[in-house]
Amino acid sequence: MESIKVGLLGLGVVGGGTWKVLARNAREIARRAGRHIEVSRVAVRDVAKARKLLGPDVAVCADPFEVVRDPSINIVVELIGGDMLARELVLEAIAQGKHVVTANKALLAKHGNEIFAAASARGVMVAFEAAVAGGIPIIKAIREGLTANRIEWVAGIINGTTNFILSEMRSRGLPFATVLAEAQRLGYAEADPTFDIEGIDAAHKLTLMASIAFGIPVQFDRAYIEGISKLAAEDIKLAERLGYRIKLLGITKRRPEGIELRVHPALVPTRSLLANVEGAMNAVLVRGDAVGQTLYYGKGAGEEPTASSVVADLVDVTRLLTADPESRVPHLAFQPDAMDDTPILPIDDVVTSYYLRFSVADQPGVLADVTRALANGGISIGSMIQQPTDSADTAELIFLTHEAVERNVNEAIAKIEALPFVHSRVTRIRMENLA
Repeated sequence: MESIKVGLLGLGVVGGGTWKVLARNAREIARRAGRHIEVSRVAVRDVAKARKLLGPDVAVCADPFEVVRDPSINIVVELIGGDMLARELVLEAIAQGKHVVTANKALLAKHGNEIFAAASARGVMVAFEAAVAGGIPIIKAIREGLTANRIEWVAGIINGTTNFILSEMRSRGLPFATVLAEAQRLGYAEADPTFDIEGIDAAHKLTLMASIAFGIPVQFDRAYIEGISKLAAEDIKLAERLGYRIKLLGITKRRPEGIELRVHPALVPTRSLLANVEGAMNAVLVRGDAVGQTLYYGKGAGEEPTASSVVADLVDVTRLLTADPESRVPHLAFQPDAMDDTPILPIDDVVTSYYLRFSVADQPGVLADVTRALANGGISIGSMIQQPTDSADTAELIFLTHEAVERNVNEAIAKIEALPFVHSRVTRIRMENLA
């Protein structure tokens, strides 16, 4: 049986890892796939450097469209990143009748609906396991392994850079800027870390998981996104003292009114599974009505962990090349004509618990006025701590609330900040028990 010809776009960290894994495990992969998978053409910027790495048997060029339009190529692996050129290349590959494997979460979060529709119309597959959580097979788990379940929620640590930063801030008591600089030195953070630290990367991944979990279109533009750059070391210490750890979570939940789709820092109980995911590791919890909670843990980035998922997709596509397109697993788990139009809820409609911290004048009547503002918003207090500050006439109040609607919490915070004896803005961090 003829080998499967693969065209590889990009030979960076993931592309290089994909080449290494395919070469090292060629026999094992062929035994699983039923056919040999061969990288026959590669598009890169530095052609000379690539030729030294790949040897004489692989055609190398600088123009990725040459690879996409090569009639001998069966599968195009897009690993160049970005979303504009990548979109053109992926749509062209689909138009040429080629299957696509990609690790590009930004591409699919922004243009997934268009790409999946084009692929379905052309009868080809777009596989994207490597786009979410690196080497963790979370897409396959939700799309296929949990197909008997009505998914209730998905919550995860899906960005290793931010998890490393928060772990170091907690364990070493260092400020955000110091740990970010160290993360950049170690290669965990890019020179421009915005996508990671502001939650955008995590939101790309969460958007895809939400679509697969709930059978809704990809809606990245509806996600609520809040990063970790404004977190204070003081809040991380206080969270630990209260029995919590702060993690940047991606959370999507099914509610009667719609779907929650949000990325933000959250206090999670120290005893919970996610609280104990440290360093640059990733972990995703999925709650299904039949199976309960399941946990998926591992490396969320890196050369060979991500390549592992790319190659797994190549094997899946190879196995299904001759299958009737109508019999293949749908891109987003649900049949295209059965996708739901359930709305994404605005952050004001989210229901969760809250950590609130602010400074006040240390005088009689303060606590009564603050608790009244909370009570008038229907916000029930779970616990409260008052602690001294460096100033003798100022105290700091910390409240942990029961579940409340975000809109009501925002209104209560505005009222609290307007009180004459309140000396600071209210620090608000959401809490998730994930019970």
